[in-house]
Amino acid sequence: MRIISGIQKGRKLFSPPLHEKSIRPTSDRAREALFSILGDAVQNAKVLDLFAGTGALGLEAFSRNADFVVFVDNGRLALDLIKKNILLCLSGYTGTCELRVIQHDLNKGLPLKKLPPETSSGFDLIFADPPYAKNVSLSVLDSINKSNLLTENGMLILEERSDIALPSQLSQLRLIDKRVYGECAFWLYIPSCPT
Repeated sequence: MRIISGIQKGRKLFSPPLHEKSIRPTSDRAREALFSILGDAVQNAKVLDLFAGTGALGLEAFSRNADFVVFVDNGRLALDLIKKNILLCLSGYTGTCELRVIQHDLNKGLPLKKLPPETSSGFDLIFADPPYAKNVSLSVLDSINKSNLLTENGMLILEERSDIALPSQLSQLRLIDKRVYGECAFWLYIPSCPT
């Protein structure tokens, strides 16, 4: 697993042991395709990486000049991997991007009270990669829909198994695209237009 592009291009990241099934990193191929879709939206963005696992999605955003990245996970192994990968990427870094790690059980809701004050205006990009096929995606989608976490021009990228059905319209979010990469897919949501 490696950083695909940006200032950290080619940097290898720590991965979970092969026998570990609680963390499922997004493949390099799928991550590369996703960030090609996002393009310049990552630059200067405030990014929230939910169910961060290894931190690869948030660190890819960091490498592509995001301004602020918050990683959220609850598993001990995931938190250790995120912190190790952050230290790896910060080695020799002289920029101004801030990286924060929050331990929080996302099965109990979003960590609204734990988010740094610098993110009070919301996030430009939210990545959510919950455990596949556990009905967590709908709960996370609903929680983000009811929150004010996404900026007016922001985007939620939800990763789930490609054969799972997710809604195309919610009260505050609407689906604009779905991209399939093997067994995984990315659902791209933006704020609904005010009516």
